Amino acid sequence: MAEIYVSTDIETDGPIPGRNSMLSFASAAFNGSGAMVGTFTANLATLPDAVPDPDTMAWWDGQPEAWRACRVDPRDPAEAMGDYRAWLEGLPGKPVFVGYPAAFDFMFVYWYLVRFAGRSPFSHSALDLKSFAMAVLGTEFRGTSKRTMPKEWFGAARHTHVALDDAIEQGELWFAMRRAARG
Repeated sequence: MAEIYVSTDIETDGPIPGRNSMLSFASAAFNGSGAMVGTFTANLATLPDAVPDPDTMAWWDGQPEAWRACRVDPRDPAEAMGDYRAWLEGLPGKPVFVGYPAAFDFMFVYWYLVRFAGRSPFSHSALDLKSFAMAVLGTEFRGTSKRTMPKEWFGAARHTHVALDDAIEQGELWFAMRRAARG
């Protein structure tokens, strides 16, 4: 079965799932050739016992448009994650989570999928774009950032902190990196 690369971006109100809430998430699914085969996006209601992190909320104060976007029509997490799991399982191949940074985004998505949808179609792993860029560029991990990556890896899309915009931008970045690695 072919792999489908599921570029995923999330927005949260703090650093850890459970204590904090995932506010919004989106995925853009790409086939092995780099063609987008579908998208999924949802804004989520906050968890009843979660507490927003003051530092994260201070950051949101500087992102009013993105904040408004992630609070439009929030869905119950159980309903949204059930729909997301069904969407992932309906993709035309085995889903591979792609993130930047994968450790953060995957942690929330995995927790929410297991908690609200019973399991994760991604299994226990994720492809981290920063680690992949480090390997392609031959740089140190901490010295590898979007600012140090070749400009030709980036398309015209702007990073907006709106989950779907950022998931699409990140998927395009993944395929630019992949082309560069293959020479």
